[in-house]
Amino acid sequence: MPANPKPPTLAKKLGIHLSSRKEKELFKWFLACLLYGKPIQQEIAERAYTQLVSAGLETPDAVLEAGWDKLVQLLDEAHYVRYDFSTATKLLDVCRELKQRYGTMRNLIAKAGTAGELATRLQEFKHIGPVTARIFTSEVGPVWHWPTKHLAA
Repeated sequence: MPANPKPPTLAKKLGIHLSSRKEKELFKWFLACLLYGKPIQQEIAERAYTQLVSAGLETPDAVLEAGWDKLVQLLDEAHYVRYDFSTATKLLDVCRELKQRYGTMRNLIAKAGTAGELATRLQEFKHIGPVTARIFTSEVGPVWHWPTKHLAA
């Protein structure tokens, strides 16, 4: 009997190609995790992610250029209404802090030696707690450093 295929990861379901290790893909996953980190239905978080990416918000600079009003509008269109104001603020703050502290997602990840250290670094950001950090590291860890068998890829 053939083994059951593994279900696609959340990143793959969203069309995010983490195995490429490209900055844009890492940031898109980070953006998705920021949305999934709120106590909101997965379907609404997915819709909000799709709305933001469809609007071209695939880099910290693009998020910052969009500004608070545009972010709120896009989140509202995705029915992410309960957390629209706080999430718009969070996205702007986190993107600003990412650029100031690390420059890029790749730099942030490269400075972490383990998934646990990456989670700790993420939680040093204002607005990022253990849930968001766990979601992010659960899929980045295996394709980045951890476990080491993935290093050769």
